[in-house]
Amino acid sequence: MMDWTDRHCRYFLRGFSPHVLLYTEMITAAAILRGNRDRLLAFDPEEHPIALQLGGSEPRDLAAAARAGEEAGYDEINLNCGCPSDRVASGAFGACLMLEPARVAECVAEMRVHVRVPVTVKMRVGVVSAAGREVRNAVAKFDEADFEALHEFVRSVRDAGCAVAIVHARKAVLGGLSPKDNREIPPLRYDVVQRLKLAFPQLPLIVNGGFRDAVSVSEALSWSDGVMLGREAYHRPFVLAEVDRALHPGSPQVPSREELLERMARYAERELARGDRLSAITRHMLGLYGGEPGAREYRRTLSEGARVLGAGPELFRRAIPGLRAAE
Repeated sequence: MMDWTDRHCRYFLRGFSPHVLLYTEMITAAAILRGNRDRLLAFDPEEHPIALQLGGSEPRDLAAAARAGEEAGYDEINLNCGCPSDRVASGAFGACLMLEPARVAECVAEMRVHVRVPVTVKMRVGVVSAAGREVRNAVAKFDEADFEALHEFVRSVRDAGCAVAIVHARKAVLGGLSPKDNREIPPLRYDVVQRLKLAFPQLPLIVNGGFRDAVSVSEALSWSDGVMLGREAYHRPFVLAEVDRALHPGSPQVPSREELLERMARYAERELARGDRLSAITRHMLGLYGGEPGAREYRRTLSEGARVLGAGPELFRRAIPGLRAAE
């Protein structure tokens, strides 16, 4: 999720589950090759297992960026062919690449030549170019021609060496919807993803879209090889702990919210010493007390306190709702 799952966010989320595979926000191959590579690829060792999600459409650039990611220590390289954002489509990467399966296959094959870690592809069940009243009809329809196009895309990337297909169970609308509407207006089509799994039984398939609790995740795992969570985990991070407990009953008990805040205070102390801003860390932590008494005060304390000149890790302790009430 661009501008969301940066390294501070991922470090925070790791505290809820030792097993979840974390993904970076999408980073373009061009940015890695021509920008501040060390800054873009930086992550904390505690984030493992972690996948680098790349954006791009030039095989050589993607291969070089993938190699840089492997050298930086990433456990997987993921090519994003699912993001429908206008700024993504205008750069010839993201969901628009689903219209060019041969090109994506060439990208995957070139990356596979240059890295030893798995190369995976994230996609939608389809893409449409529509606007206005045509949008709802276009996204609601899914006929045999749509499935044949999806099948051909998956076959192409599989044959090129894609290790795992990650499928967002919605169509993407190019140019006709905002990114938010692209997550809400196109209906979820788990049935299409299930049919795709039957068509490619040997290819590991992860389903994405609409999962909000351990029950729905467990049900999806009865027919898929994995489930990806996005904004639900960001806004309600304890869902990762709920899923972890459901899938790994023998796992150690999840730390308390107060223990998680202490962990982040230690992390913030290190990051501030390196010149980072406290607000860059706290902005990802606002969902920690979601649904709990004092959640609003907690969010206000973090949001406003992080902007105060000289604010430091002690802010995390002051933000604990019970402690503030006692004071």
